[in-house]
Amino acid sequence: MTQYAFEFAGLLAVFSVLMVVPGADFVMVVRQSVVHGRRAAIITSFGIGVSLLFHVSYTILGIGLIVSKSLLLFSLIKWAGAAYLLYLGVMALRAGPMELAPVDVQDGDEAKEISAMRCFLAGFVTNALNPKAVLFFLPLFTAMVSHETPAAVKGVYGLLMAVVLITWFVGVSMFFTMASVRERFVAWGRWFNKATGMIFIGLGVKLATVQAG
Repeated sequence: MTQYAFEFAGLLAVFSVLMVVPGADFVMVVRQSVVHGRRAAIITSFGIGVSLLFHVSYTILGIGLIVSKSLLLFSLIKWAGAAYLLYLGVMALRAGPMELAPVDVQDGDEAKEISAMRCFLAGFVTNALNPKAVLFFLPLFTAMVSHETPAAVKGVYGLLMAVVLITWFVGVSMFFTMASVRERFVAWGRWFNKATGMIFIGLGVKLATVQAG
């Protein structure tokens, strides 16, 4: 058990550093926080965390190696991910002035504006269609996790990493749904939409240039 504890500690240390680097997931959670409120942002965070389990699962099963070496499979994921980010960017650019929705939307008319499933899928798809994850988790597990470590233990590693990731983005959600923070972003209105739209488009273009290992 001690061996696995040290192994996971090293894995988590590297993952934690890269986790806090802003990317498409971060932009998605910030936008959900500001536009739709805390409930939407937290559900989106869970979608991102479940997507991480998806990446870890195919890495453990060896599918990640196949994808990273297959130009066709990698390209399909890459272009699907790039297209999705470009779509998010265009939709953000076309969005009208924002209204300050309740921080914590309860059941009722406001809650129907964006469903829990839509929030979850927004987080899941944004993360799942990122081929960089293939290039990230495969070398990370190869370098830091022993081949002798049982698949079940690797699965526990992935589950704990997902918990850490969800916790991080829930924290991000809580911060950006603080009244003073949200009000400032909403005050920027169209400029916030244009900024997040251009960021999504930039990330989509950047993703399109990623090459398979």
